[in-house]
Amino acid sequence: MKMVFLGPPGAGKGTMAVRVADAAGIPHISTGDIFRFNIKNETELGKKVKAILDSGELVPDTVTIELVQDRLQKDDAANGFILDGFPRTIPQADALGEMVELDRVINFELSDVEVVKRLSGRRVHPGSGRTYHVLFSPPRVEGKDDETGEPLVQRDDDKEEAIKNRLNVYREQTQPLIDYYRSRGKLVDLDSAPSPDNVYAALAELLGLKRA
Repeated sequence: MKMVFLGPPGAGKGTMAVRVADAAGIPHISTGDIFRFNIKNETELGKKVKAILDSGELVPDTVTIELVQDRLQKDDAANGFILDGFPRTIPQADALGEMVELDRVINFELSDVEVVKRLSGRRVHPGSGRTYHVLFSPPRVEGKDDETGEPLVQRDDDKEEAIKNRLNVYREQTQPLIDYYRSRGKLVDLDSAPSPDNVYAALAELLGLKRA
């Protein structure tokens, strides 16, 4: 199965990608991971990306496409993959279409209200990176880390205004991709508002996987 996962921040597509990848025996490939791997291993592409990022510029489509193409040629992707974070633009989608024939594009749907609820409730212990959620996984004592008792903080990008800005950017970037893949008969919408287990059950049924 060769798939792309689309969805707003907080929709759980990364969590679902890990579960599907494990069940299907295919890699979950995120562009962020590709960037970090190449930079860490100082590959030629990694050096190119690092130089661009160090200069404060955005990585252009051509370089991102080159990185993804290189990753898809690895042995573990021979029988399929899940792409998360790519493509982000129509030129990237066109380039991907020249590399491979996708089987499915899953569009994880979640209302803006639910996205804000999920992301704005996150709290972090700065020293360890331990995360909590005021609704879904609260600390034993409100506002305090379970292990140290130190105060938890809300990251700036988890504040409501920042989340709304992220959503606006996502909609602007992704709506053209949703239309692009829908017009090609590749897109399947999936409601990601239910619990993770229920979302996975629906996804597993859609893809013909065991519900592990």
